[in-house]
Amino acid sequence: MNITKQNVDALNAVVKIDIVAEDYQAKVNTELEARRKKSTHPGFRKGEAPMDVIKKQHEIEIVVEEVNKLVQQSLNKFLGEEKLDLLGNPLPKANKDFNWNDKDFSFEFELGLAPEFDVDLAPAKNITKYSIFATDELLDKEIENIQVRFGSQLPVDAANEEANVTGTFVNEAKEINQKATVSVKEINGKANLEKFVGAKAGDVLELGTKGLFEDAHKLQEVLGVPHEAVHALDVNVSFTIDEVTKTEPAPLEKDLFDKLFVDGSVTTTAELKGKIKEDAEKQFEQHADQQLLNAITENLVENTSFDLPKEFLQKWLQTAGEKQLTPEEAAAEFERSEKGLRYQLIEGKVMRDNGIKLEYPELVDYAKGFIRSQMAQFGNANPEEKELNDIAGRVLQNQEEAHKLQSQLISHKLLAFYKEKMTFDTKEVSYEDFVQEVYK
Repeated sequence: MNITKQNVDALNAVVKIDIVAEDYQAKVNTELEARRKKSTHPGFRKGEAPMDVIKKQHEIEIVVEEVNKLVQQSLNKFLGEEKLDLLGNPLPKANKDFNWNDKDFSFEFELGLAPEFDVDLAPAKNITKYSIFATDELLDKEIENIQVRFGSQLPVDAANEEANVTGTFVNEAKEINQKATVSVKEINGKANLEKFVGAKAGDVLELGTKGLFEDAHKLQEVLGVPHEAVHALDVNVSFTIDEVTKTEPAPLEKDLFDKLFVDGSVTTTAELKGKIKEDAEKQFEQHADQQLLNAITENLVENTSFDLPKEFLQKWLQTAGEKQLTPEEAAAEFERSEKGLRYQLIEGKVMRDNGIKLEYPELVDYAKGFIRSQMAQFGNANPEEKELNDIAGRVLQNQEEAHKLQSQLISHKLLAFYKEKMTFDTKEVSYEDFVQEVYK
């Protein structure tokens, strides 16, 4: 057997594997003899049919199996020894003269090679790094929301725009029969709002579902219909009112503070506002970090120039997924995925050049931190270490979950590296201005 590699250009190569009969014949003979011993043929005792009969029936099949196995093993070994940095998988080249009745065979595989390039971490124009603060208006609004959430419901005779209305939505044809509470301020459209204002317990309102709420997901919630049906839902429903109430906001005093912070760490409105500010700005920091990583990614992709084996990758994409793609579909898929592929190559280059590695114990610790924060949301602020280890072990056995956590941890490591090595223009903004500036 002989294996050679020929470089077509800097991004493409062809590996040729030449196989002669002596490379595979011994295994073929062994398998033929094994099948002969198990064979039953008319006129012969079990296992005593002539070898010519067995060969005629099975030899080509066995040769195909053994040669393909040998080719794959040899190719994998060769690629490992050569330490080639490949894109996609090797693609077999078609050979119109190939014949399994021959004794000697040649196989060729196309390779897509990763490009060589350098990454410049000093962009021509500094990237903006946002520092987001919570405004007094946002904090006051959140305190009002807390007061309403923990407030009391008091009955009123008739609904106004600040009232809550509880009743049952019905449409027999669509099998809707759902009791729900809606806030009048959530009702969308002047005509709909006029039906609610002044309504009393026992009244029946006839409503159209289309445009009843600004958010279709609210309609899904109050009617109890499937998500896939709610966006196109345009029917009439009757709404029989059972109760009309208004919310009496919870007073800002010890009873409310203790419900929010059972450890007694908050005793005044100023302290509550401080806690909300601290928590909000921690969340804002996560938004700012994600935006910064996105901006760095965009900058590196835009300013790191290298070629890709485009033709090879489009050909590879045709057979890489569960569904075979046409050349046109593969070309479109390449256009969609090219940017992500470029950043994957840049990311790998940055990590290799700067010794950024991901060790398994780090991934376990990261998973445990994620699990700990999830458990805290459900009231378990101090889980035992053994419990965390057990859950982390189960989570990391799930390849999809493990890959997701691994990607998140790599992003954290890279962002920390970029913050240390790159220069940014820092800009302090409110969360509202951040959203307007970045996402609008």
